[in-house]
Amino acid sequence: MFGIGIPELIIILVIILIIFGAGKLPEIGGGMGKAIRNFRDATREKEAKKQDKIEDDKTT
Repeated sequence: MFGIGIPELIIILVIILIIFGAGKLPEIGGGMGKAIRNFRDATREKEAKKQDKIEDDKTT
């Protein structure tokens, strides 16, 4: 995974825990989850519009 091993991930997570604190981590995780969900929904909408346009072009 991008050349990052388990020891490096643990160090990164510890640094994040120190910077933000244990209380903020659920908020950060929830915000990231919402951002990923919004991005996924937006790409699905774009693909659906693209597919509809292709189907419309085929019928005309």
